[in-house]
Amino acid sequence: MTQPIVVYEPFKAGLPPMRAYLRSLWHRRAFISEFARSELREQNFGSVFGQLWLVLNPLLLSGVYFLLIYVIGGTSDATRFGHLTSTLFLFYLIANSLTGGVKAITSGQRLILNTSFPRIMLPISAVVVAIFRFLPTLVVAFAIHAILGLPYSWEMLWAFPILMIAIVMALGMAILISCINVYFRDISSMLPYLTRSLLYLSPILYEASKISDSIKRFEVVNPIFYLLDSWSRVMVHGLAPTMDGLLHASLFAFGIFIVGTYFFLSRERDFAVRL
Repeated sequence: MTQPIVVYEPFKAGLPPMRAYLRSLWHRRAFISEFARSELREQNFGSVFGQLWLVLNPLLLSGVYFLLIYVIGGTSDATRFGHLTSTLFLFYLIANSLTGGVKAITSGQRLILNTSFPRIMLPISAVVVAIFRFLPTLVVAFAIHAILGLPYSWEMLWAFPILMIAIVMALGMAILISCINVYFRDISSMLPYLTRSLLYLSPILYEASKISDSIKRFEVVNPIFYLLDSWSRVMVHGLAPTMDGLLHASLFAFGIFIVGTYFFLSRERDFAVRL
């Protein structure tokens, strides 16, 4: 008896059957974990020096920026350094998700051509790697907070929902840029400049309250502006985030996630042809 022929057509006009797709994705959660672990092992995450470098890299970078701020501004304080390190660590969670996600599909060419699985697993694995890289820096951020004598309060529990919003945003960005890179390969070369521009346009080297009124109206177009400002208010000043800031960050995070996921799933079957 001959085997039936299965024909896969690109979902260019809509989504695949989502119930079956999500079930298949859930059944392969162990693969996502192991794939992320393999990426971490390749980056020497399991070694002492590998984990130490994850902390030293953004810490040294924050020290350089702090020195630059001191030289240019002439004055600075412990709160400024706490703000710089805390927001820079969270920024690297998003930046590392973008860096890992941009080539998640194109670097998995052989796997995609030879195996049937939900392709969205690849950018998800890139975000899992970024989260594991972020966790050691979170410990250092609390240590710096204690050393500098910054205030503690129950309002710091807002850090958990803010971190979840950041993860959703990082996931949406990774999924979206991994799909875009399939069609426009130059985006991977432009990404370092895009992330560096995002760094300078976000409240990391400066606090959001220090921005002049003439520039404040442009902050709403930056997807991570209010996210980092809310993180600084909670982690550095021990204050509750503003509801407007949380709403802005949530709308951008879930908006990017929904748009990126739809764009990815609607063209997933087309990847094998493009690769």
